[in-house]
Amino acid sequence: MILPSKHLSQERALLTVGGRILQHLRQPKTVSTLWEELTLRVENSPRSTASLSYDGFVLALDLLYMISAIEMEDGLLARKRS
Repeated sequence: MILPSKHLSQERALLTVGGRILQHLRQPKTVSTLWEELTLRVENSPRSTASLSYDGFVLALDLLYMISAIEMEDGLLARKRS
């Protein structure tokens, strides 16, 4: 689930989704704003065949939080500062 495998496409792997999340977190955002931006991008992307589920989105957020890539600041998600 974290990495792509024989039964899980690269587009749905948590590391891929986490990478997309980090691309959208150039400035702090709410979870709902981030979800809307990601789902809009997936729908408009011609090369994306896998739809992003909310469960996968939340699991990717959990993974990013566990590896200290993101943090919560005043109710907003932000990239973790080094």
